[in-house]
Amino acid sequence: MGKGVFSDEVMAKVAEIVRRYPHSARSAMLPLLWLAQREQGYVSMEAMEEIARIVGVAPVEVYDTASFYHMLHLEPAGKHEIHVCTNLACMLRGGMQVVEALEQRLGVKVGETTADGLVTLKQAECLACCDKAPVVQVDEEFVTDVTPEQLDRVLERLR
Repeated sequence: MGKGVFSDEVMAKVAEIVRRYPHSARSAMLPLLWLAQREQGYVSMEAMEEIARIVGVAPVEVYDTASFYHMLHLEPAGKHEIHVCTNLACMLRGGMQVVEALEQRLGVKVGETTADGLVTLKQAECLACCDKAPVVQVDEEFVTDVTPEQLDRVLERLR
């Protein structure tokens, strides 16, 4: 996209994505946000401004879209993400204890990244596994019926 925002090899992917939407470049916004995150590790303000220019919208529209999706990061995140479901079913079955145990073991609060940049801890409104609560999503993997004691094995796999 813009100089310094994306590598030269990603530029071809940008053009390919935009070509998929010949009637509305604006429709390329979300795939371009994903591309920015994959390239940079998060979606920077510079990337959002460049995406806005490419799809023909105001930068605030790109920001609104990027900030809506919890899978997109507006600041650097850890190499791994742990999402703890905090919906009612999970909370009733020990979800808060899981959050507290993770905060203690990782040395961060929800929304923060460990000092080594390995893990970002987040809450999720619902991970759609209510029958197996409490649930933790580690990157793309779901850990169900999780207890604070099981977390050590989960964290060992990430290191």
